[in-house]
Amino acid sequence: MPLALAQLQDLRERIFDRLRPWSRSAQFWVRAADIYTSYKVCQLRAGFVKDEEEREAMWEQQHELGAQKMYSLCSELGGLFLKAAQILGKPDLAPMAWVKRLVTLCDKAPATPFDVVKDVVEKQFGKNFDELFEFFDVEPVGSASIAQVHRARLKLSKTDVAVKVQHPGAEHLMMVDIRNMQAMALFLQKYDINFDLFSATKEMETQICYEFDFVREARAMERIREFLRVANRKPPVMVPRVIPGMVTREVLVMEFIKGTPIMNLGDEMAKRGVDPGGKIAAMAKQKILSDLTLAYGQMILKDGFFHADPHPGNILICKDTEVALLDYGQVKEMPEDLRLAYANLVVAMADDDFLRAEESFRELGIKTWTIADNKLEELFQLSLRMFDTRLPPGVTVMSPFADDSSLNKVGVESFPEELFSVLRTIQLLRGLTVGMGLTFSCAQQWRPIAEEALLKAGRLRASKPKQKRNFLRRLFW
Repeated sequence: MPLALAQLQDLRERIFDRLRPWSRSAQFWVRAADIYTSYKVCQLRAGFVKDEEEREAMWEQQHELGAQKMYSLCSELGGLFLKAAQILGKPDLAPMAWVKRLVTLCDKAPATPFDVVKDVVEKQFGKNFDELFEFFDVEPVGSASIAQVHRARLKLSKTDVAVKVQHPGAEHLMMVDIRNMQAMALFLQKYDINFDLFSATKEMETQICYEFDFVREARAMERIREFLRVANRKPPVMVPRVIPGMVTREVLVMEFIKGTPIMNLGDEMAKRGVDPGGKIAAMAKQKILSDLTLAYGQMILKDGFFHADPHPGNILICKDTEVALLDYGQVKEMPEDLRLAYANLVVAMADDDFLRAEESFRELGIKTWTIADNKLEELFQLSLRMFDTRLPPGVTVMSPFADDSSLNKVGVESFPEELFSVLRTIQLLRGLTVGMGLTFSCAQQWRPIAEEALLKAGRLRASKPKQKRNFLRRLFW
């Protein structure tokens, strides 16, 4: 290529790189404004309709339209918005039309071309590609917002491995996305939602910055793997083993675990002649969910250091219903006082103890306001919506932001950033519970673990008399 043309091409690329964040921001705000205004218009129109069935039909139509628009936003912009799709694509947090559309976006980020992947790996390890691998699958096993994963075989040890490679340039665009999301959060919490959404986006920003450091991820993976090994006769979940000497900030090589993604579990059961809706399938699902939830209870309440991203794309089901937990880019270490305060809340939820739940909210630093006469009841129901996976009989959707939510009666003025990873984890676990068609309370399973943590800290005490316990039993069970 002549020098002048090469210089022109270089200039074009630099101009494109400079303008890309502005173009991306403009696309986000145009699409977000379209989705938001369409819902506000529907809300206004529905207010003039007296027939309940007609109103429901209007909202169903709006949800279908909104789901398509949100799918287009997330799939076309990618990056952080794929993570947003993972959070929103849950049956207990979004309309079913949204869930059906957004759940398909797990691991659907555009893949980085193989020649770029090869170049990144060689630069990071300082070796020729053929010196490292006997085999390397050109097509990635999965591609997410930050990195993609390839299956390969090491040349020296003949070990099958998963090679996680970071998308070049992804970090800068993520920061652009998070700034836009933070501005949107401030707008929504001012005009529509009585919840501290901005703090949630601040915590998301912290976690995303961590995700771009694969050395940190490898340390987290090894720490959790060792903790679960020591804490149990047999670990409730499998954690991939990091390959020594094959970790850099942008490339992570780990043990390859073969299994079925949890979202494909029903199809896999049907292939093997097992009725996905039958008793055998229900028992298998109950074991899977119990093992996964036990692992999280131990990580959060015993160690205070936990995997904070249990979305379906990160969970594999292996032989004999063993659960493998993948992707340790998002982990969280809870301060000791916060861990113990949360343990206290877990006991309160398991015991239906209104007063203890209120005490725990204060200890956790969750500031609320309410004008409701039954303040303790509403606060307790809010705690269940936010921090437990249980659902009332026959209910499949119990969002903290639904019309009948206690958030409409109990406003959350401030919420500690450190606690959002716990909140997100519980919401994802509840989504799995609903998706499997099970009724399951993580608070009740975690009660012994929480009591053990409180006892070890010298804080275990007899529960106070349960306030209006019979009322709750009728309401929730």
